[in-house]
Amino acid sequence: MLARAGLGSRRVCEDLIADGRVTVDGDVADLGRRVDPASQRLAVDGIPVAAAPGLVHYLLNKPAGVVTTASDPQGRPTVVTLVPDDPRVFPVGRLDRATEGLLVLTNDGELAQLLTHPSHGVEKEYLAEVDGVPSPGALRQLREGVPLDDGLTAPAVVGVVSPGLIRIVIHEGRNRQVRRMCQAVGHPVRRLVRTRIGPVSDRSLKPGTWRSLTTDEVRSLFAAAVADGPAALADGPSGGAADPPATGAVPGARRAAR
Repeated sequence: MLARAGLGSRRVCEDLIADGRVTVDGDVADLGRRVDPASQRLAVDGIPVAAAPGLVHYLLNKPAGVVTTASDPQGRPTVVTLVPDDPRVFPVGRLDRATEGLLVLTNDGELAQLLTHPSHGVEKEYLAEVDGVPSPGALRQLREGVPLDDGLTAPAVVGVVSPGLIRIVIHEGRNRQVRRMCQAVGHPVRRLVRTRIGPVSDRSLKPGTWRSLTTDEVRSLFAAAVADGPAALADGPSGGAADPPATGAVPGARRAAR
């Protein structure tokens, strides 16, 4: 089962088991133990293994104008129409209709629950083109927390890419959060693109296209979600606030937004 899930050859997987790194329902597994992935939880180093048959994990670069739902009563295009219809999948989290960028779609309920639960604080990175040029004070407020109608936002990583274009990394999942943060500091968003989900990004994925996540990417998402608390933002994959941005799936965001 571990080998079929992409953890390595049978020999490598046997070594993982012999080293006590594999658990089934929290108990250390023994060589030769049988497991039912449909009803038992298999993990390596505490990270769940997506071993149940039929699981798929897609990474989509959502274009603007597409809604993040399985169906829409108004007949607007939805994200599920952009990926294979069998097996049935659902989006993990939401991007509003106008927002573009990376979105995971899957039928893996465990991964979806981990990625969307607020206690896990998986990072999401965005490029935001805003009206005007944010002052140092506005940038500081975005970094330290912005008072919104549903409470103060958590500290964020914010860097300037170019005048009027900023990179924002958040680990909360409030509705339209980045747009509301920028509006609150006086710089409404003109265009917003999500470029990273946890450790996963893809500079080459074109708007409206998708690909399957690799086994390593799925495991890295599980690892990011089960880590103890939110990652230290300044030391995370994006580095500090002054680091160059990872432009992710949408190179040339500034140019296309004009």
